[in-house]
Amino acid sequence: MATLDYKKLTENHLTCAICTNVFTDPATLECNHTFCKTCLLKYTKTHPEAIQAKSIHCPSCRQQTKVTSGSSGEEWVSELKPSHVIQDLMDDFLPAIHALQDDNGCGICTAQGKTTAACSWCSLCDCAFCDGCLKMHSVMPMSHDHEVVDLPNHTKMNRCFMCNVHRNEKMKVFCTDCRKAVCTVCCSTDHRKCDEVDTIESMVPIVKEQLTNKMKRLRVNMATTKKFVDLRKDTFENIRSNAQNIKDQIQKARETLVDVILRKERHLIDDVNEFCNSHSQKFQREVAHLEKELQLFQQQYETISGAVTSNTEMDMFAIYESMDEASPDNRQTDNLAAPGRVVFTHNMDKLRKAVDELGLGEVDVVHDISDRHSCPVLHHSIDLKDDEDTCDPSLHDVTVVTVNGIKVTIVADCGNNKLKAYYTSKSKSFHKHLLFSDYPWQIANLTGSQVAVTIPDINEIVTVDITQEPIVLSTVKTSKQYCVLAYLSPSQLVAGTYTDNVDILDLAGNVLHSFNTGLIGSPDFIHVTSNKNLILSNEDVYSLVSLTCEGGPICTYTPKGGRTLTCPQGIATTTTGDILLVDETSNNVRQLSESMQFVRYVLQGEDGLHSPDGICVDDDGLLYVTPNGYVKVYTFCVDSDT
Repeated sequence: MATLDYKKLTENHLTCAICTNVFTDPATLECNHTFCKTCLLKYTKTHPEAIQAKSIHCPSCRQQTKVTSGSSGEEWVSELKPSHVIQDLMDDFLPAIHALQDDNGCGICTAQGKTTAACSWCSLCDCAFCDGCLKMHSVMPMSHDHEVVDLPNHTKMNRCFMCNVHRNEKMKVFCTDCRKAVCTVCCSTDHRKCDEVDTIESMVPIVKEQLTNKMKRLRVNMATTKKFVDLRKDTFENIRSNAQNIKDQIQKARETLVDVILRKERHLIDDVNEFCNSHSQKFQREVAHLEKELQLFQQQYETISGAVTSNTEMDMFAIYESMDEASPDNRQTDNLAAPGRVVFTHNMDKLRKAVDELGLGEVDVVHDISDRHSCPVLHHSIDLKDDEDTCDPSLHDVTVVTVNGIKVTIVADCGNNKLKAYYTSKSKSFHKHLLFSDYPWQIANLTGSQVAVTIPDINEIVTVDITQEPIVLSTVKTSKQYCVLAYLSPSQLVAGTYTDNVDILDLAGNVLHSFNTGLIGSPDFIHVTSNKNLILSNEDVYSLVSLTCEGGPICTYTPKGGRTLTCPQGIATTTTGDILLVDETSNNVRQLSESMQFVRYVLQGEDGLHSPDGICVDDDGLLYVTPNGYVKVYTFCVDSDT
C-alpha cells in the first residue's frame, strides 16, 4: 500500500500562498483560492481601491470576490469560510502533519511520508535522524565527520549557527560595521574593507543585552499604547453617546419648529387661497360676459362678410341700413383695472422676539461667478489676525467646508505657522487655530469635515478635522518635500515637489505614480477639476498648465502683451468648468474658459485687491480671495443694464 506523502499534501493543498505556512483559519474566495484569514486581511488593507469597491481581490489571480454585508475588511474576511475539500483535509490530516513537523520526528523519514521518532541531531545538516537514518548518515562520505548530538526536547535551541551562503561553515564572526553575523569565508571575501569585526562569542552578551533593552522599551510602548487605545475607545463611546443625545434634541427641536412653521404655512396659504378665490370669481364673470360679446361680434362679422363678398347691392344696403351708428370696436381695453398681486413679506421683528412669530421668508434670485455677466460685490471680510500671532498673517491658501450647518473658512498662515479656521453661522462666529512646527503651504479639501495640509520644510502631510476646532488626526512623513497638494479621490492625493515631478499618493503617503509636468518645473499651486484633470501654476514661467491625472498634456495658458502673467498663484474652478486664476503682483483675478481662453477680469486692483494669493469658491457660489492678511468674500449680482 502506498504511503501518503504528507509533505506534498501540505505544500500543494494546505499551504497559504502569502505566508507559505500551513493554513491558520483558512478562507476560500470565489475563485477557489484559499488563504489564511489574517494574511488575506493584511493584503486587503493594502488595496484601498478594493475596499472602496466593496470586494476582495485574490492575491493569486486578481479575481474579485464581492461582499454583501459589513463595512470593513475585518467583517468581510471573517465571513469567508474554507471550501469543503480544504476543511476536510484540515480535519483529517492536520494532526498528523503537525506531528511530522515536530522536532522529535526524523527528517529523512518525514520526507518519505513515514512517521519515525528522531534520536539524534546533526547541526551541519540541520536535520534530526532516527537510528536507521543516523547509521546511513554516519557512513556517507560527505557527512561521516559531522557533529551529531543526542536530541533533547530543546534540540533546535542547540543547533549550530550556519552560514546561508557556505552551508558547511559556521557563523564565527560578527561585522560591527554591517551589523551582520558571517562565516570566516564571507569575512575574508566580502568584509575585507570593514573596520571592526568581532567573534560571535564576544558579541552574544552585547546582542542579548540590546535585545533585552529593546524588549523592555517595547513592553513600555505596548502598555502606553494599550492605555491610549482604551482611552480612545472610551472617548469614542462618549462621543457616540453624546452625538446621539444631541441628534435626539435636534430632532425634537426640529419637530417643534416644523409644527410652528406648518401652522403658519397653512395660515399664509389660506390667505392666498382666499384672495385667489375671490378674484377668480370676479374675473370668471368678466370673461363669460366678454366671451358672449365676442360671439355677437363674430356673428355680425360673418353677416357683413357674406354681404360684401356676394357683390349683391341689395344685401349690402340692407345690412348697411341695419347697422348701428356707434362703432362696435371702440371698447377701451387699455383702461381696464390691473389685477391685484399677492406679496409675501416676513416680519423680522417678530421673528427675533419669539419662535411662535416665525415667518417663512422670501424667495430671491441670486447669481454666482459662473454667470459671466455677473459683477462681484464685497459681501464681508474676515480678519484672521490672532492676538498670539508673531507677525502679520501671510495667508497662502484658503478653502471652505460646511459642517453641521456651520460654514468654516480655513486658511494656511505661512507667516505664523498656523492653520486658521473661522466658524460662522446665523447665531455665532469664532476663530480657532492649529499651530505647526513649520509653515503650512497648500490645503486639500478631503471628504466631510477633514482637510489635509502640506508642511514642506519638514516633509509632512497633516490630516486635520475641523468639526468643532482644528484637531490633528494623523501626520504622514513623506520621502519627498511636497509643497502643493490636492484631493483626487477617497483613496488618493496628488502632490507636487520642488522639482518637476507630480506624484499620485495613497493616504499613507506612498507614491503610486509619478509624471513630469513639462513646463511647470516647481508648481506653486495645484487644483483638481470636477472631471479629475489637474491645473498647475508657477510664478517663474508665468504660465498655467492643464494635465490629465495620468500626466497627459491638455492645454497651456501663457498670455502675452497686456495680459501677461507676472505671478500666477491660486486656482479655482466654477460649476460650469471656468478657471479662476490669481495673479498676485498684478493684483487681479481673471476668469478663463475650460480650454484656457481669457473671459474677463473678475477683480482688479481698483476693486481694492492687493497681493492676492489663495482663492476658492464655496457651494453657495461665494468667492473667497486672500489679499493682505484678510479673506475677502464676494457675492455676485447682474446689472439690470446688462
